[in-house]
Amino acid sequence: MKLSDLAKEVNGVLVGGDAEIKSLCIDSRVAGEGDLFFCYRGTSSDSHAFAAEAEARGAAAAVCERKLGLTIPQIVVGDGREAMARLSAAFYGHPERKLKVVGITGTNGKTTTANMLYRILLAAGRRAGLIGTLGARYGATVVPPALTTPDPVALFSLLADMAKAGTEIVVMEVSAHALALKKTEPIVFELAIFTNFTQDHLDFFGDMERYGAAKKRLFMPERCRQAVLNSDDAFSRGLEGPVAATTYGLETPADCFALVESETIRGFRLLLNLEDELVEAELPMAGRHNVYNALAAATAARLLGASPEQIASGLSRTAVEGRLERVGSHSGGEIFVDFAHTPDGLEKSLAALRPHCGNRLILLFGCGGNRDRGKRPKMGKIAAELADFSVITSDNPRYEDPAAIMAEIAVGFDGVSDDYVEIEEREEATKYAISMLQKGDVLLIAGKGGEHEQEIMGVKYSYNDKDVVRSVLEKL
Repeated sequence: MKLSDLAKEVNGVLVGGDAEIKSLCIDSRVAGEGDLFFCYRGTSSDSHAFAAEAEARGAAAAVCERKLGLTIPQIVVGDGREAMARLSAAFYGHPERKLKVVGITGTNGKTTTANMLYRILLAAGRRAGLIGTLGARYGATVVPPALTTPDPVALFSLLADMAKAGTEIVVMEVSAHALALKKTEPIVFELAIFTNFTQDHLDFFGDMERYGAAKKRLFMPERCRQAVLNSDDAFSRGLEGPVAATTYGLETPADCFALVESETIRGFRLLLNLEDELVEAELPMAGRHNVYNALAAATAARLLGASPEQIASGLSRTAVEGRLERVGSHSGGEIFVDFAHTPDGLEKSLAALRPHCGNRLILLFGCGGNRDRGKRPKMGKIAAELADFSVITSDNPRYEDPAAIMAEIAVGFDGVSDDYVEIEEREEATKYAISMLQKGDVLLIAGKGGEHEQEIMGVKYSYNDKDVVRSVLEKL
């Protein structure tokens, strides 16, 4: 593809002539012949500094925010990140225009809601694709997880593959980071879903106002055609107006709502009212927050043309790895793994399991390193108040000292509870927690969910909570 043709897609200046572009590149270390190398100011580094290396490795051209002293042609733009998204879309033939794309954002519930909607669409006979925290899938193809929302080069390459495979509708998680960094800029979403808004990612955004502003970007008229909003979430209610919206909720009047007919530790029997159309559904997931997720998915599915029977069928088949997932039992106690990694998520997961405890509610959790430190004492206090005993441990410490992170969590227990222990090594902590179990206990292992890695000092080690639990149970 000619660089001059790509240049027409962005508001920039082409300097230094033309070039034939064979592929796109964001990492100078793997740049090759015919690559278009993207430069932009990052959160921790500036990739303009690596443009010369990309050129030396054979890059044919560069996209940059200022003219560089290179011999290869350049497209000079005002915003390198936005240009990367728009040029990636163009290079791959604008797959976003060939697909209906549903975007889901919110602090918690994105993955579960996306999987629920994906299952409903499959039950409806739609050729659907899924992109999110647990990876991507379409047809028989499964793509391993990377980021919640892939970087633009990977994202539009994936969307192009989906379109070529005959996919007609894609459900994707859209993180606040992705919106702030303009990863999805060329996509006009058929439908945008909002789950909820609570504290997270303040290490990146600085405050809740900036975090919220990033989420709002998805619900502008130029970004989506219609919205599905949570009427029980104050921030979500504030999104009404710019685009046509359908609301869902359990407490505040909404277009779509649900009645819980029965509940067990294994899930719910629900009666959904979707704008006066009734759906009887079995939901094989515990937790009131999953009723919200199911409502969001069902509301969106109905707007996309799914029938009540198809909605019920899809919800009944939903099983999301690491989302309040029962993974075993020991000595009469039940063991669950969950992704809860925010104060709100942890509170909801503990509240979901409490009614099903015949004895103690035991919690194992940690907090990620080099992330929002303000969450740590808050999550400690929630654990102290809602769990009968807690095991504080390590969770992706990254470049921080795990003991220091655990100490910040423990601050939340001060004056509330002494019923906790600190065990830095997560596998040892898991063994300890499981060995405690007695009849009627419930153990929640929170924070990592379906993740398959533990990141320590820049190295990602293979680690999965569910696998560790199964290994411990086998030995016991």
